Amino acid sequence: MSVHLPPLPPTPGDGYQPAGRSIAATIAEEHQQLLDLTRRLVEPGPDPAHGREILIAALSRHLSAEEQYLLPAVRQALTDADGPVGEVLAGDAALLMALRGLTDDRLAVVARLVEAHVVAVDALVTRLCAAATEEELIRLGNRLEIAEEAAPTRPHPSLPHTPPWNRIVEPAVALVDKVRDALTGRHTQLGEVTEPPQR
Repeated sequence: MSVHLPPLPPTPGDGYQPAGRSIAATIAEEHQQLLDLTRRLVEPGPDPAHGREILIAALSRHLSAEEQYLLPAVRQALTDADGPVGEVLAGDAALLMALRGLTDDRLAVVARLVEAHVVAVDALVTRLCAAATEEELIRLGNRLEIAEEAAPTRPHPSLPHTPPWNRIVEPAVALVDKVRDALTGRHTQLGEVTEPPQR
């Protein structure tokens, strides 16, 4: 096995495939959704309703989950990954800083940082797919989705960005974020982006 994960329970017969989507499919879909939303927010015209707050929440969750599972898996599977992973982590930190207090005049900067993140991470995912088995990629995809559910919905650039500390600290911070979101009625899911009302 090229990526260390806890063993699966025994299964009858050969050819067992765990349920779920591969980490590559999940990340590709999320990257496209994030790029689409940033473009909609930057382009002239009325912004989609709740677009900025949803972008902040979705990116915060996405970066957290990648840092918890994707990047450690890449480091383990690829012998020369420390440099590229370090660059992704530095870009993630800059992106989280840019998301804090996001205003219209900083949206173009965030859009450029998101595009750079997508290019860098997609290159690592391609290399991971060549090194890992389909079963490993699905199991990583399942972990990524679970991590996103328990991830912060606000940017916290000062939190640890590498395991084991991010896996311990971020769910606790996320609980506070989610209480604040519920109390303020803040929109945090990509599916909540709507067209602006007609004037």
